[in-house]
Amino acid sequence: MDDECIHGLEGKLCALCYPKVVTEPLVPVKKTRAPKLSSLRDPLPTAATPPARAARPVRVAGAPRPVRAEKASTDNVDEQRVYHLTHISNLAAILRDGCLFANAALTTRPAVDISAPATRESRRDALVAGTERSVAEYVPFFLSPNATVWESIRAESTDPRLALDAHGSEAFAFVMLVSTVKKINDGLAAVTDASTTDDETPLVPSLVAVTNGDAAGSLTRFGATPATAERMLQTLRAEADGAMMLEAELLVPDAVPMELVTLIGVCNDNVRETVRGILKASAFKPKVAVYPPWFHTSADAE
Repeated sequence: MDDECIHGLEGKLCALCYPKVVTEPLVPVKKTRAPKLSSLRDPLPTAATPPARAARPVRVAGAPRPVRAEKASTDNVDEQRVYHLTHISNLAAILRDGCLFANAALTTRPAVDISAPATRESRRDALVAGTERSVAEYVPFFLSPNATVWESIRAESTDPRLALDAHGSEAFAFVMLVSTVKKINDGLAAVTDASTTDDETPLVPSLVAVTNGDAAGSLTRFGATPATAERMLQTLRAEADGAMMLEAELLVPDAVPMELVTLIGVCNDNVRETVRGILKASAFKPKVAVYPPWFHTSADAE
């Protein structure tokens, strides 16, 4: 076949006989990616609505760290500090006696008496549960350096338990005689052992008592045996807000020898030097430490 087309065009390709092939432009196909693994997971919570936090219990300053109730049975109460408050004017006489005497055993009143006459009378009338002894026959200790009676003195607020002398004294004029439950228990056991000979029937050891409130209060509960005193301490130390610790007392029968006092807490350096001067004439050499928080009101601490 020659190259002549029916339209009379020679040597050329007739556009009518041989039209150009028109190809449609390719439509790009959009590739779909496989979803990421993270998009298959459950959606995470948004930061716009954080989970509500449970309210934290308010802890009283100076109080010991709370112990969980389920661990109360294993709480070592021996480490619990106890505090006896006295005016610095009374310290020299206490050192001469060599003891802190129970109120009922005192032959003369202290130079500065903290307890009001009505308080002394109510403690003579109140009996330690499980015993035939009055509260006045025991030396009282606080279980917290922020006990409510002491707070009343620090804040110069009215408290019927306090004498006018105490109300009229500045907080820095007082000192804290500090020991521990273990130190006192060991000291009482040593006194009992020294009082017993091979020919004698062993004496029943003197026992400390622990209260959950003012020892002269009508609703106050006592732990007056080794087991009940320990349980009472565990309960007090396990309390979340420490409120009962501010009212509680540890009671030591008759007298506490000064060698069981391991620390004297004071307000400032000037008082420390005064106390050290008083101690020079004494055989007892407890540590004297400046610790201002013990002598400031709770309002000041906040």
